[in-house]
Amino acid sequence: MIIDLKDERPIFIQIADGIEDAILSGIFTEESQIPSITEFSVNYKINPATALKGINILVDSGMVYKKRGLGMFVTKGAVEKLREKRKEQFFDNYINNLIAEANRLNISKSEIVLMIERGLSNE
Repeated sequence: MIIDLKDERPIFIQIADGIEDAILSGIFTEESQIPSITEFSVNYKINPATALKGINILVDSGMVYKKRGLGMFVTKGAVEKLREKRKEQFFDNYINNLIAEANRLNISKSEIVLMIERGLSNE
């Protein structure tokens, strides 16, 4: 995980997003432990309160939970919850904008599909 001080997003959001990415990519599997607040603060040279704020976002959304005296763990079902959350964000952030721009340019549905297929074939 990389903390980018030039990123517009607050550090605690970057921490939450980074842990989510690690869960989705399998670095942190369901029911596995994530790094402690202290580890985040030492490794990234940030205030522990900032690390805690980022992790609390994940606790509040049900992605991680605390085992008293042991640390924070990835919730069972977190991967599926994250996929659904990210799909919704993808739709809201990209698809809606794509459709709005296509309408402004008078691009048809079939043309959009062809463009997407062309983009996918370039991978």
